[in-house]
Order: sequence, then C-alpha cells, then structure tokens
Amino acid sequence: MTDPIAAREAVSAAELALAAGRRLDLVTAPFTMPRSRLLVFREGDGVRVHTSEYERGLDECRVLDALVVHDASGRILPIVDVQPHRISFGAVTLTFDGLRTLSIGGDPAASVRLVRPDGGAARQGIGSGIRIDVAADRSVAISVQGGGAHDAAEEALRALWAEWFARCPHVREDLQDMAAFCWWVLGANIVELPALEGARAIVPSKIGYVGLWQWDAYFIAVGVRHGDPELAREQLELAFRFPSENGQLPDVVHEQGVLATSDDLPESDRATLRRAGSQVADPDAPVPLSKPPLAAWALRKVLEIEDAPEWAAIQLERVIRSQDWWFAGPERHGSDLDGDGLPEYGHPYSSGLDDSPVFDGPIPTTSPDLAAYLVQQDREIAALAARYLPERPVAPHLARAERTTELLLERLWDPAERRFLARGPGGSRIASDTVVGLMPLRIEGLPEDARTALLEAIDDPRRYALEWGLPTVSAADPDFSPERMWRGPIWINTSALIAEGLDAAGHPERARALREQTVRLVIHGGGPQEYFNPLTGRKAERATTAFGWSAALFIDLAVELSR
Repeated sequence: MTDPIAAREAVSAAELALAAGRRLDLVTAPFTMPRSRLLVFREGDGVRVHTSEYERGLDECRVLDALVVHDASGRILPIVDVQPHRISFGAVTLTFDGLRTLSIGGDPAASVRLVRPDGGAARQGIGSGIRIDVAADRSVAISVQGGGAHDAAEEALRALWAEWFARCPHVREDLQDMAAFCWWVLGANIVELPALEGARAIVPSKIGYVGLWQWDAYFIAVGVRHGDPELAREQLELAFRFPSENGQLPDVVHEQGVLATSDDLPESDRATLRRAGSQVADPDAPVPLSKPPLAAWALRKVLEIEDAPEWAAIQLERVIRSQDWWFAGPERHGSDLDGDGLPEYGHPYSSGLDDSPVFDGPIPTTSPDLAAYLVQQDREIAALAARYLPERPVAPHLARAERTTELLLERLWDPAERRFLARGPGGSRIASDTVVGLMPLRIEGLPEDARTALLEAIDDPRRYALEWGLPTVSAADPDFSPERMWRGPIWINTSALIAEGLDAAGHPERARALREQTVRLVIHGGGPQEYFNPLTGRKAERATTAFGWSAALFIDLAVELSR
C-alpha cells in the first residue's frame, strides 16, 4: 500500500494540475478561479461567460452568450486544451487577470467575436492582448492591454493554481488523478462573501449552490483539512458564526445574510415545496431551518489534523448551544417540538434530505438519523470539552446521550420489522425504508439485535447492497427511484457516514469495502457529482456536477484508504 507521505515527493503540483485539467470539459466543470464569480463554459467552437450568484440560475447570470476566436484569415480557432490556468485556442489563450477580468492574448493577428445577451455583437483584434472587465451589473468593458500583460496574467494564475495543488493530498496511485480533480473542485468553488470581510466560503457549487450550507460546510471541511487546515477551520467558523439567540445555527450563510427560518426562504423554494405537496410550504408561523447536528463531529476531525486550542474553545461553545437548541421545547423555539425528550425535524430542509419519502406526510418528523446524530454529538462534545473546556462538566452530555439512545430504541425501533422507523405527528408510523433508518449504526454500544439487523440490511442485495453502492431508499421500497433526489440515488455523504457506522459496529473490513466501493463510484461516474444513479453508477440526470461535498469526501476517503 502506498504511503501517502512518501508519495508526496513523487507527484508534483504541476502533474496534479495537469491531471485535473484533463477533466475540465467546460460543460460539467467550467473554467474559473478561486474567489472569482466568473464561469466560462464551452459554447460550440467558443465559450460563453456567466456570473455565479446566490439563488440565480445560469440563464439569469449571462455575461457573454459567445466568445469565438478567429485567426487572421477569419477561420474559427476551436478549443484545443484546457488547464486550470488557461483555455487554449491554439495560438491564442484565455485566462483570468483578477477576479472579474478575462484576458485574451497570443497571435496578434487573431481576433475575437463577442456576442452579448441582448444580441449585440462586437469584433476585436487581439493585438498585444485584450481585457474583458465584467461589472457588478454583468456589463462588459473591453480594453487593449500593454505588451506582456497577458503573459503575466497567465503566469500569475498558473502560480496561484500551483500553490493550491501543492496542498493537494497525495493518495494511492489509482485514486490520485481523481483526487487532483476533486481538489480543483474545492479550489474552484471558493467564493468571497464581501459582507463578511472577504470571508472565503467553499460553496457546494458555483453552478447552482452559491452559499455556505451548514451541512455542506461540515463535509467540505472534513476533506479540505487534509491539505489546508486553516481553510477548513474557516468553513466551520462561518457555519457557527451566526447562531440565533437560542443557539440554533442557520441553514445557510450567504452574501445577503443568513437563512435561518422559513420566512427567509426564496420564493423558488416555496414554489418547489408547494409542488411537492409539502405541509410547510406556507406555515402559519416561521419554522426554524438548520441542518443535522454533525458540528462536533466535523470540529473534532478538523482539529485532528492541526490543533488550535483557543479557536476550538470558542467554536465548541457555539456547538454546545446549538446542541441544547435541538433539545429545547417549543416554548424556547427549540426542536423538541412535543417536549418528549426526543427532538424532531420541524422542516424537511433541516434534515438535509429534503425530498426523502420520510417527509411525504405531515410533519414534524421524529427520525432515527437525528437521534443518532444527537447521541454522537453529545458524546463528541464531552470528549472535546474535556480537552478544550476543562471547567465544563461533561456528565450532563453523557447522561443525555444515554437517555436519547433509550428513547430511540423505545420509540423508533420496531422489533417485528427489525428496523428503525421514522414517526410522524402523534407517533404515526412512517413506513418508508430509507437510509435514515441505518444511521443508528453510528451509535457505539447499540444492542446486538438492532446492530445485526442493520448489518443484514446493508448486505441485502434486494435492499441496500446494490452494485454501485448504498442507495438512499431501499431498492425494495415502493418509493425507490434511481433518479429522484434523496429517493434512491447514492450520495457520497450518506455512504461515508454509514462506513463510519460499520467501524463503530466493529466491522472495519466491511467499512473499508464500502469506502472502496464509494471511491470507485466517483471514478466510474465521471467525477464528484451531487448524486448518482445506483443502478448505472452514473450521474443522475438532474444532479449538479463538480459538487463540493462529494469532492471533499472523495479526498477524505482516498486518504483513509491510502494509509
């Protein structure tokens, strides 16, 4: 087995950049740079340019509908190569010259034809080089550059990407090329949040998810920690920075503020919920929106790579307050909505599994995954507090973890069906057999009969043991769909979490097999897609490409498998 530390000397940053560049097709992976909001996609023999904006689709963010390069005779020069630092049209290249500026240079006799969204067009000779500056309103200004300016811009971007790839974790040879591409995805998805003093957020995707979602930030930090612990800490700090007065952490931190209740939802989200028949599309009162409590888990993993005691103590205090919010009753606007000691999801978005059939009926929903996360988080808090907050008593957290485990087994374990069930209002049974029922495997010390039943489910080819991995809904369930988001497709995060559950259950070989299966899926599926069809192992039709947490968790899994 390759030693990743020893291998670090064998693969240069330039080689990793080349490996990533082979996957930059300008369709699923646009040309961009860290912190920039400009995206360049292939359009025929040329390219088109968009901006990346919160809650706006690409079609709303058009800068140039076409940029086509011509040689001196007027013949179109097609794209011949793409690397992280430039697009090559043969003797002409396109690069960035700052976050909002594209630079084109090379053959001085060549020219470019630019087509604006309003249909207007212009032709410009390249000469010594041209700049295309994009204003905040997406308008463009074209100017001539001085001699050597384009080459300097291209070299500066090459050096920037070289510095980024120098941090890329070095892993097993068969995983290295995909790891390089995934590292590119993470760098490409960095945006600045100007309202937060230029904070660097690694967004799920510049193509469609421009904001820092709490859950995504946790998974992304877990991958980024292997090459840039400081940037990993920054993701967690942003996720923890804006708690409500009662400690609730918001669902999303974005450039216009935060999304912490249903009142903050964009109208497009409300429309989607209405179409799905959701009970909370238009609630009578604001419903808190958060994400599953994996904060302490992510904090612990980031600190494993590089300790930061003072920072850790500050963040842990925020995590503790958020954990207490989950257990607070309705009188304190918490998430134990019926006051029975077992918190519920008050909104599908707070689960992270928005479209799961678990939420097809009335809510709130008492879900076994939430209980499992809360048990683990209280135990993680106790361990972290012993190190970073030594004056804080840990016994209450351990006692609450034990009580939550008891309630999980008492109310959500069905011994006749031998599985954990979610429950709706009044304890109504939710029959769907989904991945949320497997998450209690993450609880160390789960009773033997429950643990055995979950292992059997994971190994059952009729339910979860599919060729390409672990579906989010059992293949035997009537609600299973290989394409519909969270209703069957494989997600990298749930597979990674279940692999840890297999470790906790004392089955490290089975955990490793699932990790191997998951990295093979990403390679087979063409990259870190948002989610995958479990029958074909390919990108699901509507899944976003170059997806942040899929990239980050591929890296985390690859590092684990390379030890």
